[in-house]
Amino acid sequence: MQIRLEHLTKTYLAGAERIEAVKDNSLIIPENKIFGIIGKSGAGKSSLVRLMSLLEAPDEGAVYYDDKRVDNLDKAALIQQRRKIGMIFQNFNLFSSRTAGRNVAYPLEICGMGKVEIEERVREMLSLVGLEDRADAPISTLSGGQKQRVAIARALANKPDVLFCDEATSALDPQTTRIILALIREIQAKMKLTVVMITHQMEVVRDACSQVAVIDGGSVVEQGRVEDIFTYPRSPVTKEFLSNIKAAGGESFVRWSAEGGMYTLHFTGGTPGEPVLSRLSRVADIEFNIRAAGVQHIPASSEAEADGHKGQDIGTMLLDIKGEQAEKEKAFAFLKENGVIVEKTDDGKEVQ
Repeated sequence: MQIRLEHLTKTYLAGAERIEAVKDNSLIIPENKIFGIIGKSGAGKSSLVRLMSLLEAPDEGAVYYDDKRVDNLDKAALIQQRRKIGMIFQNFNLFSSRTAGRNVAYPLEICGMGKVEIEERVREMLSLVGLEDRADAPISTLSGGQKQRVAIARALANKPDVLFCDEATSALDPQTTRIILALIREIQAKMKLTVVMITHQMEVVRDACSQVAVIDGGSVVEQGRVEDIFTYPRSPVTKEFLSNIKAAGGESFVRWSAEGGMYTLHFTGGTPGEPVLSRLSRVADIEFNIRAAGVQHIPASSEAEADGHKGQDIGTMLLDIKGEQAEKEKAFAFLKENGVIVEKTDDGKEVQ
């Protein structure tokens, strides 16, 4: 299911203060993809998702599921539409008084499904998330990762068209986060779901999403394919997210000099493993000093994996380049010819 947002605006009152949480946002979320929405705390990402998931109505604008407008449905139609939506949250929101299996059964009971069919669906969903042997387990006996698996199974019990994940991995340790993200990718491919992931972690976007929108101050400031955003971030908030991200394998982006870094180089495609800088020193009479570097691995989409693609490595490097302007321009031209994007670090503008 495709989700289309047209000029959404939402304002809240906090005492005498009016807070415009969502400001005239238009966005298309493609069907059968994992789409990320990332922003800092207070940026408006959760408010935007509450509108697109029909938990709240916008003050202005419209929400479409495929070609059907859904933000203005009457109460009965809205309830039916919400039953086609799955949601998982940071704090799991499970009933401590129910077992794992009875938690998964809860939305099915509300819908009036028969007991035998409920039991069959519960077994199916727990098997899907790898907890087929924990149906009778009290919630208090489960680990954080297992609790989130139960929450995922419950969200999928009604076989929704779209799954919203609101900071679904924020309460988990890094290893469990990777496991849960891999599970969501697997389920999305198997069920052909549209998945929307709300997060403040760029690692989640990198490891799970194919496209992403960056939210700041209630507005979408940047959007596109994940590999493009990582390769050439344009907004200051995106660059800040990327400067703090941990590289693949759990190692931080390595910076061994607190000063300098006049230029940022983005290596894409086959260039991260090529000796480009070694060749550069023979092409132009310049000196360069590397200040920081790191490589991110962007996993392939489910469709690309099916075609044998393994994903893409994107390298980022901060360095100083010194020399005569003519020699520097020669160096920039060589880098561009070899698929390396060069930008001035201070203003983020690409060097032509």
